[in-house]
Amino acid sequence: MITVVVRVWLPDRPGALGQVASRIGAVRGDVLGIEILDRGADRVIDELTVSLPSSDLVPLLTNEVDAVDGVSVEDVRPVELNRADLNLSALAAGAAMAEADPSARLHVLCSAVQDLVAADWVIVLRDQHIITQVGESPQLSRLTAFQLGSEHLSAVDEALPDDLVCEHLVSKGLTVAAGRVDRVIHERERVRVSLLARLADALL
Repeated sequence: MITVVVRVWLPDRPGALGQVASRIGAVRGDVLGIEILDRGADRVIDELTVSLPSSDLVPLLTNEVDAVDGVSVEDVRPVELNRADLNLSALAAGAAMAEADPSARLHVLCSAVQDLVAADWVIVLRDQHIITQVGESPQLSRLTAFQLGSEHLSAVDEALPDDLVCEHLVSKGLTVAAGRVDRVIHERERVRVSLLARLADALL
Protein backbone atom coordinates (compact mmCIF):
# COMPACT_ATOMS: atom_id res chain seq x y z
CA MET A 1 0.00 0.00 0.00
CA ILE A 2 1.24 3.48 -0.90
CA THR A 3 -0.20 6.99 -0.48
CA VAL A 4 0.51 9.60 -3.15
CA VAL A 5 -0.48 13.18 -3.85
CA VAL A 6 -1.61 13.79 -7.42
CA ARG A 7 -1.59 17.45 -8.48
CA VAL A 8 -3.82 17.96 -11.50
CA TRP A 9 -4.97 20.81 -13.74
CA LEU A 10 -8.64 20.50 -14.68
CA PRO A 11 -11.08 22.51 -16.78
CA ASP A 12 -13.43 24.43 -14.50
CA ARG A 13 -16.56 22.57 -15.57
CA PRO A 14 -19.08 20.30 -13.82
CA GLY A 15 -18.08 16.65 -13.85
CA ALA A 16 -14.37 17.06 -14.55
CA LEU A 17 -13.31 16.06 -11.05
CA GLY A 18 -15.74 13.14 -11.13
CA GLN A 19 -14.12 11.86 -14.32
CA VAL A 20 -10.70 12.03 -12.69
CA ALA A 21 -11.96 10.19 -9.60
CA SER A 22 -13.44 7.50 -11.84
CA ARG A 23 -10.09 6.95 -13.57
CA ILE A 24 -8.38 6.71 -10.19
CA GLY A 25 -10.89 4.09 -9.12
CA ALA A 26 -10.26 2.17 -12.33
CA VAL A 27 -6.67 1.50 -11.19
CA ARG A 28 -7.85 0.48 -7.71
CA GLY A 29 -7.01 3.85 -6.20
CA ASP A 30 -8.93 5.29 -3.25
CA VAL A 31 -9.25 9.10 -3.00
CA LEU A 32 -8.55 10.06 0.62
CA GLY A 33 -8.61 13.82 0.28
CA ILE A 34 -9.13 16.66 -2.20
CA GLU A 35 -7.85 20.21 -1.96
CA ILE A 36 -8.40 23.08 -4.39
CA LEU A 37 -5.10 24.95 -4.63
CA ASP A 38 -5.99 27.55 -7.24
CA ARG A 39 -8.80 28.58 -9.56
CA GLY A 40 -8.93 31.01 -12.44
CA ALA A 41 -9.01 31.43 -16.22
CA ASP A 42 -11.44 28.50 -16.50
CA ARG A 43 -8.90 26.16 -14.85
CA VAL A 44 -8.71 24.53 -11.43
CA ILE A 45 -5.61 23.11 -9.77
CA ASP A 46 -6.44 20.30 -7.36
CA GLU A 47 -4.36 18.06 -5.14
CA LEU A 48 -5.80 14.59 -4.62
CA THR A 49 -4.41 12.34 -1.91
CA VAL A 50 -4.76 8.79 -3.20
CA SER A 51 -4.15 5.37 -1.68
CA LEU A 52 -2.87 2.73 -4.12
CA PRO A 53 -2.31 -1.00 -3.57
CA SER A 54 1.20 -0.76 -5.03
CA SER A 55 3.75 1.80 -6.22
CA ASP A 56 3.83 -0.09 -9.54
CA LEU A 57 0.43 1.44 -10.30
CA VAL A 58 1.65 5.07 -10.23
CA PRO A 59 2.55 5.25 -13.96
CA LEU A 60 -0.80 3.70 -14.87
CA LEU A 61 -2.61 6.15 -12.59
CA THR A 62 -0.83 9.07 -14.24
CA ASN A 63 -1.72 7.83 -17.73
CA GLU A 64 -5.36 7.27 -16.80
CA VAL A 65 -5.80 10.75 -15.32
CA ASP A 66 -3.95 12.39 -18.23
CA ALA A 67 -6.37 10.67 -20.61
CA VAL A 68 -9.35 12.70 -19.29
CA ASP A 69 -10.21 15.47 -21.76
CA GLY A 70 -8.65 18.78 -20.71
CA VAL A 71 -6.87 17.31 -17.67
CA SER A 72 -3.10 17.22 -17.12
CA VAL A 73 -1.04 15.83 -14.26
CA GLU A 74 1.48 18.32 -12.88
CA ASP A 75 3.05 16.09 -10.26
CA VAL A 76 2.74 12.76 -8.43
CA ARG A 77 4.71 12.18 -5.24
CA PRO A 78 4.55 9.72 -2.34
CA VAL A 79 3.56 11.07 1.09
CA GLU A 80 2.86 9.79 4.57
CA LEU A 81 -0.71 8.69 5.24
CA ASN A 82 -1.24 11.50 7.77
CA ARG A 83 -0.75 13.99 4.90
CA ALA A 84 -4.32 13.26 3.75
CA ASP A 85 -5.91 16.20 5.65
CA LEU A 86 -3.75 19.31 5.49
CA ASN A 87 -6.25 21.41 7.44
CA LEU A 88 -5.86 19.08 10.43
CA SER A 89 -2.09 19.12 9.91
CA ALA A 90 -2.11 22.92 10.04
CA LEU A 91 -4.13 22.88 13.27
CA ALA A 92 -1.75 20.33 14.73
CA ALA A 93 1.19 22.56 13.78
CA GLY A 94 -0.42 25.51 15.55
CA ALA A 95 -1.02 23.39 18.65
CA ALA A 96 2.58 22.15 18.56
CA MET A 97 3.89 25.71 18.47
CA ALA A 98 1.67 26.73 21.38
CA GLU A 99 2.77 23.75 23.46
CA ALA A 100 6.48 23.99 22.64
CA ASP A 101 9.03 25.72 24.81
CA PRO A 102 9.28 29.35 23.57
CA SER A 103 12.90 28.81 22.55
CA ALA A 104 11.84 25.94 20.25
CA ARG A 105 8.88 27.60 18.55
CA LEU A 106 10.77 28.92 15.52
CA HIS A 107 12.09 25.44 14.78
CA VAL A 108 8.57 24.02 15.14
CA LEU A 109 7.35 26.70 12.71
CA CYS A 110 10.03 25.78 10.16
CA SER A 111 9.25 22.07 10.39
CA ALA A 112 5.52 22.75 10.04
CA VAL A 113 5.96 24.96 6.98
CA GLN A 114 8.22 22.36 5.40
CA ASP A 115 5.57 19.67 5.92
CA LEU A 116 2.59 21.78 4.82
CA VAL A 117 4.05 22.90 1.49
CA ALA A 118 6.44 19.99 0.93
CA ALA A 119 9.25 22.54 0.91
CA ASP A 120 12.85 21.62 0.18
CA TRP A 121 14.00 24.25 2.67
CA VAL A 122 12.66 26.75 5.22
CA ILE A 123 14.61 29.61 6.75
CA VAL A 124 13.95 32.36 9.30
CA LEU A 125 15.83 35.65 8.93
CA ARG A 126 16.29 38.73 11.10
CA ASP A 127 18.17 41.72 9.69
CA GLN A 128 19.58 39.53 6.89
CA HIS A 129 20.97 36.98 9.35
CA ILE A 130 19.86 33.35 9.66
CA ILE A 131 18.06 32.61 12.93
CA THR A 132 17.08 29.02 12.17
CA GLN A 133 16.53 26.80 9.15
CA VAL A 134 15.40 23.37 7.98
CA GLY A 135 16.89 21.80 4.85
CA GLU A 136 19.43 23.24 2.47
CA SER A 137 18.50 26.83 1.60
CA PRO A 138 19.65 28.65 -1.55
CA GLN A 139 22.23 31.41 -1.46
CA LEU A 140 21.61 33.78 1.42
CA SER A 141 22.12 36.79 -0.85
CA ARG A 142 19.05 35.87 -2.89
CA LEU A 143 16.91 35.51 0.22
CA THR A 144 18.06 38.71 1.87
CA ALA A 145 17.53 40.66 -1.35
CA PHE A 146 14.04 39.30 -1.61
CA GLN A 147 13.40 40.00 2.07
CA LEU A 148 14.29 43.66 1.63
CA GLY A 149 12.22 44.02 -1.52
CA SER A 150 9.11 42.13 -0.50
CA GLU A 151 7.90 43.84 2.65
CA HIS A 152 5.18 45.66 0.71
CA LEU A 153 3.88 42.47 -0.91
CA SER A 154 1.01 40.28 0.24
CA ALA A 155 1.86 36.61 0.83
CA VAL A 156 -0.54 35.73 -1.99
CA ASP A 157 0.54 38.54 -4.32
CA GLU A 158 1.11 37.38 -7.88
CA ALA A 159 4.45 39.22 -7.88
CA LEU A 160 5.97 36.59 -5.60
CA PRO A 161 8.24 34.04 -7.33
CA ASP A 162 6.48 30.79 -8.15
CA ASP A 163 8.97 28.70 -6.20
CA LEU A 164 9.05 30.83 -3.03
CA VAL A 165 6.67 31.69 -0.20
CA CYS A 166 7.68 34.48 2.17
CA GLU A 167 5.98 35.86 5.29
CA HIS A 168 6.97 38.69 7.61
CA LEU A 169 6.44 38.25 11.35
CA VAL A 170 6.00 41.98 11.75
CA SER A 171 6.00 42.39 15.53
CA LYS A 172 9.13 40.26 15.91
CA GLY A 173 11.07 41.65 12.93
CA LEU A 174 11.43 38.19 11.41
CA THR A 175 10.90 36.77 7.95
CA VAL A 176 10.11 33.13 7.25
CA ALA A 177 10.72 31.92 3.70
CA ALA A 178 10.36 28.51 2.08
CA GLY A 179 10.92 27.09 -1.36
CA ARG A 180 10.92 23.96 -3.43
CA VAL A 181 12.39 22.94 -6.76
CA ASP A 182 10.40 22.17 -9.93
CA ARG A 183 6.95 22.66 -8.40
CA VAL A 184 4.98 25.90 -8.17
CA ILE A 185 3.69 27.04 -4.78
CA HIS A 186 0.01 27.85 -5.23
CA GLU A 187 -2.35 30.32 -3.57
CA ARG A 188 -3.92 27.94 -1.05
CA GLU A 189 -0.47 26.92 0.18
CA ARG A 190 0.58 30.57 0.53
CA VAL A 191 -2.54 31.37 2.56
CA ARG A 192 -1.87 28.44 4.90
CA VAL A 193 1.71 29.63 5.52
CA SER A 194 0.47 33.18 6.04
CA LEU A 195 -1.96 32.10 8.76
CA LEU A 196 0.64 29.92 10.47
CA ALA A 197 3.12 32.82 10.44
CA ARG A 198 0.54 35.12 12.02
CA LEU A 199 0.02 32.59 14.79
CA ALA A 200 3.77 32.27 15.30
CA ASP A 201 4.12 36.05 15.47
CA ALA A 202 1.61 36.12 18.33
CA LEU A 203 3.21 33.19 20.19
CA LEU A 204 6.89 34.13 19.99
